[in-house]
Amino acid sequence: MKNIGLNIEKALGAVTKKQIEALEPKVKKSLEALHNGTGKGSDFLGWLHLPSSIKDADFKEIEKAAAKLRRCKYVVVIGIGGSYLGTKAVVEALNSSFDWLQASRRKNPVLLYAGHNIGEDYLTELRELLDWKKFGIINISKSGTTTEPAIAFRVLKKLLEKNIGKDEAKEYIVAVTDKSRGALRSLAEKEGYKTFVIPDDVGGRYSVLTPVGLLPIAVAGINIRELVKGAADFEKATDISVPFEKNIAAIYAATRNALYNKGMKVEILANFHPKLHYIGEWWKQLYGESEGKDNKGVFPASVDFTTDLHSMGQWIQQGERIIFETVISVEKPDSRLSVPTDRADLDGLNFLAGKRIDEVNKMAELGTCLAHVDGGVPNIKITLPALNAYYIGQLFYFFEKACGISGYVLGVNPFDQPGVEAYKKNMFALLNKPGYEAESKAIRAKL
Repeated sequence: MKNIGLNIEKALGAVTKKQIEALEPKVKKSLEALHNGTGKGSDFLGWLHLPSSIKDADFKEIEKAAAKLRRCKYVVVIGIGGSYLGTKAVVEALNSSFDWLQASRRKNPVLLYAGHNIGEDYLTELRELLDWKKFGIINISKSGTTTEPAIAFRVLKKLLEKNIGKDEAKEYIVAVTDKSRGALRSLAEKEGYKTFVIPDDVGGRYSVLTPVGLLPIAVAGINIRELVKGAADFEKATDISVPFEKNIAAIYAATRNALYNKGMKVEILANFHPKLHYIGEWWKQLYGESEGKDNKGVFPASVDFTTDLHSMGQWIQQGERIIFETVISVEKPDSRLSVPTDRADLDGLNFLAGKRIDEVNKMAELGTCLAHVDGGVPNIKITLPALNAYYIGQLFYFFEKACGISGYVLGVNPFDQPGVEAYKKNMFALLNKPGYEAESKAIRAKL
């Protein structure tokens, strides 16, 4: 079975192979820091050997809980950041684009999401959809006190209890939380909810292969064993024992740092497959939260091609030359569809008649790459042999491993996020949260 591939040839106009290879000692040192636990944030390296450590019993427990939730038409995943983005990325990539509209054919529950915003209209509309229905809730929070998920859970727990009664509601609420402490752990033990543990040593953005992601992904009908197998195989493929020139996570980390050192401050993750949109959203959090600190870091952006070629394409082609592009390419689509012949040919497209849609898309991909490189945008290409759970598992682990390496090469802690607390402190002060009296007084004086 092939692995995902990496090609950096079209990035070599902006940097040379020598400049990339010059970073090899730093990359090796970073890999050693990851594997030996000697770098910053070493308390959060549980993801590193996670795929290979998941046992059959772990799968069975998750699959059993998922089977119960699958009795519901709707299951709401409550979480923010890494507590929902990885799930949504996998589910959107591997399910039908129109699955949620095919009620008569659908075998799996519709996954809905809450707790990732503070939208009153959003929550109201979600309540209206779920009113008088039996639905499942997967509440994901280490502490149980993060504002966005906590508000959503209050609202939806009350609604579910009204719909089916408090005793039955307990059967369809699952808490994914800390193993021993926190508000959600206490509530789950008091109410008797089924629980799964978020490992202490795995941060949210690295948690998709823990119950945080595996449980809702299993509810959506996706083979979590294949997902984890792909990640486990790539755990081996990017191990510290793999030479630099064969370790694509190491090469990717070195290449993006070499480009950053040459003034390329923005990385755009592009795809030519509509189902990969949320892979880009998950990737942005992974790299943005991991590297954006100490006034350093490549800014992660994402685009969906060819759609965004008709909007952002102009800026990418001729805007300020501070960008490079990483393109995810899927070799083989699942379906076969050709361009039909039209007798009138008013649109002038009969020259494409009989060609597969994917062939047209692949030529758009190649043409875009050539145009952007000619326009001064270095291109990195990641190739997935097919869009399935196994290769998505590989892709997730590849990006996680490269992110850890890249953060250490950059000289930051890739496993903390101190800047995320700034808005929370201001928000709590403005809402007059107990204990924030001094901050409230100071911020109101500033306003």
